Amino acid sequence: MLFLLAALVPMTQAQRPAEWRNASAAEQAQDTVAFAGIDQAIREESPDVQSAVVVWQGRVVYQFYRDGSPDTLRNVHSVSKSALSTLTGIAWGQGHLASLDERIVSLVPEWAGLNPDPRAAAITVRHLLTMTAGFEVNDPTGTATAGHPQDAWKRPMRDDPGRAFAYDNALIPMLSVVLERATGMSVPDYARRHLVGPLALGEPSYQQGLSMRTLDMAKLGQLYLQNGVWAGQQILLEAYVHDATRPQSAGGLPLSLPYGYMWWVVRSNAVRPTFMAAGYGGQFVWVYPPLDLVIATTSAVSRESLQRFQAMKLIRGRLFAAAQQRAKEPSR
Repeated sequence: MLFLLAALVPMTQAQRPAEWRNASAAEQAQDTVAFAGIDQAIREESPDVQSAVVVWQGRVVYQFYRDGSPDTLRNVHSVSKSALSTLTGIAWGQGHLASLDERIVSLVPEWAGLNPDPRAAAITVRHLLTMTAGFEVNDPTGTATAGHPQDAWKRPMRDDPGRAFAYDNALIPMLSVVLERATGMSVPDYARRHLVGPLALGEPSYQQGLSMRTLDMAKLGQLYLQNGVWAGQQILLEAYVHDATRPQSAGGLPLSLPYGYMWWVVRSNAVRPTFMAAGYGGQFVWVYPPLDLVIATTSAVSRESLQRFQAMKLIRGRLFAAAQQRAKEPSR
């Protein structure tokens, strides 16, 4: 594949793009009116929710931080899957991956003899992205801890690759190995050069899973909403964005929604359906293209919070209603 994206170089602070579209004083006043009372409602009605960011038309119109700190790095759990998908798409666009249908054993040849089932040799990058690799998975809640990728590759096969969806946390370290082999860089280094720098994200933490600012979660959704463009630069190929945020399989548990390339997709007849990154316990990046809207949330995780589902209720309730109200008012 041709190098469709120019190689990016680290940016100086002066070169970094503006984080969001600037708002006039009048627009900020309208935002305040539209989202009035929501801080108090979250504190009283949604105690699990720790932070929320609403971006409308490329501009931050609402922020909530229970701890008062927008710069806190928060564990996003499986939102990291959508971030890893993004890096994979960037690598493909830069020609590091010849094709999403490239076989894993061609990129990591030492795995070729580890799984006695001949179907394992047919697993491709696309199968990892769509969670249709075919391995035996017994994890309906999506909470199993991913082990060593080499051991995960040895697991018994349940289906032919590409045949059926199974939410499988063990595919993530596999895809990380593939990305590192393809690019010749560690995942954090590649992310820093080709995603963190260009989008002016706060430096994430990779200890015990990915932790990032809630604002940066929203930026990830905004990048997809803008068809891979940020500050006039094509960071991610539009073709990849299109396929990543549309159903590649019927999906299944734990969200019981169709699945793209590590993005969940809401069933819809819309030209661009709603899609989301979802992490255990209420970490969400929810993108609603018809309203040019991105909402990111983080939540405290507990056995009880998993049942309450407060973050999604907040997204689809008060925050969405406020955004709709704001969209009806012409900006001044």
